[in-house]
Amino acid sequence: MHAIRVSRTGDPSVLEYVSVEKPVPGKGEALVRIEAAGVNYIDVYHRTGLYKLPLPLTPGSEGAGVVEAVGPEVEGLKGGDRVAYAMQIGAYAEHAVVPAWKLVPVPRAIESRTAAALMLQGMTAHYLVHSVYAVKAGDSMLVHAAAGGVGGLLVQMGKGMGARVFGTASTSKLPRVLELGADAAIDYTTEDFEAETMRLTDGKGVNVVYDAVGRTTFDKSLDSLAVRGYLALYGQSSGTVPPVDPARLAKKGNFLTRPTLLHYTQTRDELLWRAREMFAAVEQGRLRVRIDRELPLREAAEAHRRLEARQTAGKLLLIP
Repeated sequence: MHAIRVSRTGDPSVLEYVSVEKPVPGKGEALVRIEAAGVNYIDVYHRTGLYKLPLPLTPGSEGAGVVEAVGPEVEGLKGGDRVAYAMQIGAYAEHAVVPAWKLVPVPRAIESRTAAALMLQGMTAHYLVHSVYAVKAGDSMLVHAAAGGVGGLLVQMGKGMGARVFGTASTSKLPRVLELGADAAIDYTTEDFEAETMRLTDGKGVNVVYDAVGRTTFDKSLDSLAVRGYLALYGQSSGTVPPVDPARLAKKGNFLTRPTLLHYTQTRDELLWRAREMFAAVEQGRLRVRIDRELPLREAAEAHRRLEARQTAGKLLLIP
């Protein structure tokens, strides 16, 4: 079979398309024929070594496809089942071995491409609005990278929960943010998003900021919060945030958290709950998943270049 391998960390050129042995599922595992793999910023962190993993590695943290075989002590799964998963390295491949407990059934009405596009980013958006800060009607929220994968889902979910939603994006992506339902789209290339956020909230600030950008947005994100507001720093596409003095939170009694999906899918019940809610929202038309483009698996390097250059408005997929 073919897979993408990283033998040394570095720029996208280290993503090599190679022939490898097809893996065999062990105890509690299943072999999945990958039909689509999602491309996410965490894959970039693995490639560059920002998040250190043993080398060589096959990147990719989410995928969807069909079960081909199961190992010993696997119940409730059989060959031919359509499944999807997240938070398991190795999706940039034609086949992957995945712990059975991480595999969720894909409803008949959901295509594999949609499932792959939804697993990591959809469940991330779900835990952010339901568990990190439980958004309620009348709340106000600021979403960075609001035209992107997670950002676009956060905008839709927030509006569906009755919040006022402000989204930041570059100039060309502002129409997309408004199309998703945001109450205001803020051009981070020409506007001071903190000043605009405070204007839109009559100087009060927002209840929650969802920030996947990191270094370049952190300070103003913190200052955009209302009293007892939450800053959920769930990514760092612009770089890591320097050390922060906790005393800064005392100004408004704010809360700061750096969560990941791993923290919010600790059990199979929690994983299935989030996945089922995401799939149901798509089936019922309450949530739109935008796939920016699909690229052949061998073009993983080009996918990473586009992602890092912010040349996407939606999900990137790799198709084996």
